Amino acid sequence: MTAKGKTMAELSPGAATRPGPIRVGMISLGCAKNLVDAEIMLGGVRAHGMEITRSAEEADVMIVNTCGFIDAAKEESIEAILSAHEQRLSRKGGRQRLIVSGCLSQRFANELAAEIPEVDAFIGLDQVAEAGEIIEKLLQTQPESPPVNLVGGRSRFIPDFDTPRFQLTPLHFAYVKIAEGCNHPCSFCVIPQMRGHHRSRSIESIEEEVKRLVGAGVKEINLISQDTTYYGMDLWANKAGPRQPVDSGRGPTLTRLLERLATIDGEFWIRLLYTHPAHWSRELMDAVAANPKVAKYVDIPLQHIDDQVLREMRRETSRQHIEDLIAEMRERMPGVFLRTTFIVGFPGETEDQFQVLLDFIERTRFERLGVFQYSQEEGSRAGKLSNQLGKNLKQKRYRTAMALQQRIAAEWAQSQVGLSRQVLVEQPLIGRTEGDAPEVDTKVLLDRALPVGQFATVKITGTQVYDLRGTPSEE
Repeated sequence: MTAKGKTMAELSPGAATRPGPIRVGMISLGCAKNLVDAEIMLGGVRAHGMEITRSAEEADVMIVNTCGFIDAAKEESIEAILSAHEQRLSRKGGRQRLIVSGCLSQRFANELAAEIPEVDAFIGLDQVAEAGEIIEKLLQTQPESPPVNLVGGRSRFIPDFDTPRFQLTPLHFAYVKIAEGCNHPCSFCVIPQMRGHHRSRSIESIEEEVKRLVGAGVKEINLISQDTTYYGMDLWANKAGPRQPVDSGRGPTLTRLLERLATIDGEFWIRLLYTHPAHWSRELMDAVAANPKVAKYVDIPLQHIDDQVLREMRRETSRQHIEDLIAEMRERMPGVFLRTTFIVGFPGETEDQFQVLLDFIERTRFERLGVFQYSQEEGSRAGKLSNQLGKNLKQKRYRTAMALQQRIAAEWAQSQVGLSRQVLVEQPLIGRTEGDAPEVDTKVLLDRALPVGQFATVKITGTQVYDLRGTPSEE
């Protein structure tokens, strides 16, 4: 017996008598929100006395945590499932178990079970904290049993500070999910159908989790949800309206949360990811500007700027609102790094509307910018439109927009030469400024090795495409 579970030999019928606990491996795909779900699953695995292994060959159970956001992500997820199945046939005498979790499982479990009957179990987003218990029950069934489908209806689960987690990020940064689900009606997106309505955690729960992470040495807290600026609106005692910015202390808001997190002892960054342009308030801007622990970095996916396209996307905002918001952000948060994403090739997007987007990118000069080609999603409002654009046209517009941003990014990088920046050391010869979110933004390439996970001051000496080069100060 293990501390909280049984060995593989005790649980699995006909299993080899290898001593020791059950070993669980994982392949996790998709966004940071999906990564937190993976960490929760692995936390539950450890809480049941099982071991986590990086070696697929050693695993008694493999979990493929899927993404179902766009077609490319779905294809990658299905390929990962099929590959995991093919590879396990030569492992463990063919008795390695395969579990599929994540957004694709949540949305298409019935279809996947019919198409890929080799999978042993499909679990949904509400079962992530029950992974250990699910594995124990699964291993008590015969390997030839039909797939178990544990996916329920629309997701309702949200993690708490004491929900077991196994950190998959490097020790110096972590993602903290402050809410789950989404209430926005974006016509290109099906996330609300998978993850349910927006539901916020309490400030106290988030504060306790951040305290524990900082106490364990984490230097960067990345706050995430489908819309972090919607945080707390579902918890108000007296709601002003379903989608209105708030400039008061009526209840939990992102501003209140940042104020509480700023009181936690220690040197660390707080970074806001996935904010929505409809919910930014002056109060929030001022809170970011005044809080030394909050990175002056705003991740604000805008998706487009043409008014007609924004209406078709059901983005609940307008060109004028966006332009005014950006101007006010840069005024109220001096030195802010603005990161956004745009979608090109949305159904019916004309050449003139695409040119409006290019002109906006040229004038606004975002410090960080990404472009996606529109993906026609089954079940989405936009996916049913008849005026879908061709693949070649979408690719052409993508390349044009990215070429423009590459020039802007190179010019911005050159403007940083000679400046001194604080960086968080990611690897001995790589750092990130507060303007660089992990895994998506640029880096500072160091000419001298520094301790990983520490802050350092670096003088920028040159550029390398998108990245910067720098020399650490001697202090």
